[in-house]
Amino acid sequence: MSTDLEDAPAPARKLGKREQTKQNNREAILEAAKTVFADLGYGATSVRDIIRKTGLASGTFYNYFKSKEEVFEALMDEGMRRIRPRLRAERIRSRTFEDFIRNAYRTYFDYLATDRDTFQVIRRNPNTVRVRMDTPEMIAGFEEIREYIEEDIRNGTLPGVDAEYLMSAVVGIAMELGDRMLRRPEMNAGEASAFATALVLGGLGALPHKDKK
Repeated sequence: MSTDLEDAPAPARKLGKREQTKQNNREAILEAAKTVFADLGYGATSVRDIIRKTGLASGTFYNYFKSKEEVFEALMDEGMRRIRPRLRAERIRSRTFEDFIRNAYRTYFDYLATDRDTFQVIRRNPNTVRVRMDTPEMIAGFEEIREYIEEDIRNGTLPGVDAEYLMSAVVGIAMELGDRMLRRPEMNAGEASAFATALVLGGLGALPHKDKK
């Protein structure tokens, strides 16, 4: 398991003027794409729409991205990069799998509630889940959760269930319930996390256990 020291961010390096310009351009493209995807939907959006929103030259756009698909994947990866350290911190401070699930769901739903712009993009693009889940950062995040589950199975704090299936179920519940939470103003992060936690923990006892080899 990682330590707090291992997870501490490296000291920020001051960017040169050229590097800062490149970073600013990339961020401008992502922010513009976030707005356009949310307004028009992924299918209706064109690269030209994104470029027009940035105010940058088309050549500048293609210095960073080859297509709108790459921009969309970059947006999803940015979101996962922000949430993974928080989930890792919850893993470190949680004593049991039950604690981790409860704390992780609350962290995730709180994040959704405070970054509605990013997740508005997902809500307007229900047919792009495959693109979103195939990004390297998303896959790495899912694998990290699977590793947590496998660790708890080895430690005997979790029944010997199928770790990959359980990871998929935990993630699927988070995504689908998070989408509903954002659609329903009366539903808050606390209620969503309590529902998801009860659903996962209550169903664990009914899962078939794998024979130990």
